[in-house]
Amino acid sequence: MARRSGRLLDVQEMSAPEMIVYEAVAALGMEGRPATVCAVARMTGLPEPVVGHGLDGLVAGGRVRRAGGGYVLGPHDWDLER
Repeated sequence: MARRSGRLLDVQEMSAPEMIVYEAVAALGMEGRPATVCAVARMTGLPEPVVGHGLDGLVAGGRVRRAGGGYVLGPHDWDLER
């Protein structure tokens, strides 16, 4: 996934692994846990290289951002209930 013209790509343009990784980052954030490559791989069962590639695409597309030693959600127009 790449960012085009400085805008976030539509969620429908995300690959299946990116969707899985994105949902894991959101879930880990809701639990107050850092979304590291290792934590996302454990949660999803995806290999770490696939998770890393997914996170790179999500960062490039503005869907997640690096924070500390992990990742957090970027701007979004939805909210999760606790």
